[in-house]
Amino acid sequence: MGGDDMAPILLVSAAALVDVDGRVLLAQRPEGKSLAGMWEFPGGKVDPGESPEHALIRELHEELGIDTWESCLAPLSFASHRYSEFHLLMPLFVCRRWAGQPHGREGQALRWVRPRDMRALPMPPADLPLIPALIDLL
Repeated sequence: MGGDDMAPILLVSAAALVDVDGRVLLAQRPEGKSLAGMWEFPGGKVDPGESPEHALIRELHEELGIDTWESCLAPLSFASHRYSEFHLLMPLFVCRRWAGQPHGREGQALRWVRPRDMRALPMPPADLPLIPALIDLL
C-alpha cells in the first residue's frame, strides 16, 4: 500500500432505533458541523478503551436523552467509507428497547422514517449502504 492510501480509522457506533411501527429514528446534523443538514443514524465516536456498545449507550443518552442496555443492542451491519481526512468504520446496531422518549438534546431535528423512504432524504455517503439491510430486516 502506498502512503496515499493511509488514513486514520475513525470508529463510530450508530443505532437503528426501531419503533413499534417499524420506523427508524434519524437525526439531522446541525449547522456548523460537517455534513450539516444531512440525516444520519444517531451515535458517535468510540473513545479509547470503550466498547462500541458502551459508546453507543453513552451517545444515545447524551444526544437523545434515552437509556438502553447492551442486551438490547443487536449488531446488524457496518459501514466502511473513506472520507478525505479519515476512514470511517461504523458498526450499526439495531435497538428496539429503551427507556425515555428520544428528543434532540443538542438541538438536532429528529424524524421517524421507514427504511424504504430513507433514500429520499439527504444522508451521509457512509450511511447509504446500510439502508438495504434495514429494508430486509423490517
